[in-house]
Amino acid sequence: MGLDWWVSSLFLLSFVMLDIGAVELDQNLQTERISGSAGDVLEDDPVGRLKVFVYELPSKYNKKILQKDPRCLTHMFAAEIFMHRFLLSSPVRTLNPEEADWFYTPVYTTCDLTPNGLPLPFKSPRMMRSAIQLISSNWPYWNRTEGADHFFIVPHDFGACFHYQEEKAIERGILHLLKRATLVQTFGQRNHVCLKDGSIVIPPYAPPQKMQAHLIPPDTPRSIFVYFRGLFYDVGNDPEGGYYARGARASVWENFKDNPLFDISTDHPTTYYEDMQRAVFCLCPLGWAPWSPRLVEGVIFGCIPVIIADDIVLPFADAIPWEDIGVFVDEKDVPNLDRILTSIPPEDILRKQRLLANPSMKQAMLFPQPAQPGDAFHQILNGLARKLPHDKSTYLKPGEKILNWTAGPVADLKPW
Repeated sequence: MGLDWWVSSLFLLSFVMLDIGAVELDQNLQTERISGSAGDVLEDDPVGRLKVFVYELPSKYNKKILQKDPRCLTHMFAAEIFMHRFLLSSPVRTLNPEEADWFYTPVYTTCDLTPNGLPLPFKSPRMMRSAIQLISSNWPYWNRTEGADHFFIVPHDFGACFHYQEEKAIERGILHLLKRATLVQTFGQRNHVCLKDGSIVIPPYAPPQKMQAHLIPPDTPRSIFVYFRGLFYDVGNDPEGGYYARGARASVWENFKDNPLFDISTDHPTTYYEDMQRAVFCLCPLGWAPWSPRLVEGVIFGCIPVIIADDIVLPFADAIPWEDIGVFVDEKDVPNLDRILTSIPPEDILRKQRLLANPSMKQAMLFPQPAQPGDAFHQILNGLARKLPHDKSTYLKPGEKILNWTAGPVADLKPW
């Protein structure tokens, strides 16, 4: 197809999208309710369906770590901090562990940041082991199930595998002491050693107030067809290329850097959030891990997420109809991205936009303070409630042991 055709299509789409701009969570624009059980699940209220006991750990596991580096409150791994705060005042919290359905151990394993603000996972396994040793020594509840009725927030790149490079994360595997626990994590990929059965996949943290402050008038035309800001290559960690993002981001740049329909760059402008609200499609390619905050940003700003991450497991997939609101492109098909997106009928684009405008969809992707009905906190609780009642296999027989406390890399066994 010729260049004139592409540009004419974009011009027409900008008018088609006039009424489907960015929306505030409480704005009464034309939306479409999620059909079937997914919509019901999204609007579930977990209160009254479960009780959670929060272990009171020494502050060195959480509050003191945060005091040393307040940046942990704003990075994309901050769900572990805000979930702790939420549970402390949540109506599902119980102070009586004998009546608890679930037990939560507040450990801030990602709050060890480089000068660039990236989490260092190397102390995390020892920190987590130390916390588990503490609760198993001071309370009887871990020992009766070896953690099968406990949940942990592990928002690292590869969850409880505790490494930011996939090859090394796979080599490590999930920390052995967490093998029976329910893991609440941002990482999700089918048939991957770092995603165990029964895990709850959640969105990464994105600052709600900051995004709210950048909303633009909802009648602003969506004059950008495809938008992306971020790395295409990671020369520092992947000097030879091809390993970072499995080459998918490099392929985006090499194939579309000169295409007028693609507004892509490594620059991160101050108008980043505003630009997303002017775009029809926002690319959400994998990086070192398959997930990224762009998924959250796309949903909040009504920009159709184009998900390029083979076998990804998306946040709250039983409640959010990702197939209906997004576009999935196989990594091998990135060179055909222009043809794939321009072949989507306008009526399909409009329906995706109407679904994205649904306030409950947006709410489910956020960790607001204070918490609000239907937000990500409540979706996590819904996921835990749906696992109840616990199976008989949750509880060990007298004298039964399953976990090996000395399993794993030798370095993980050192005291924290």
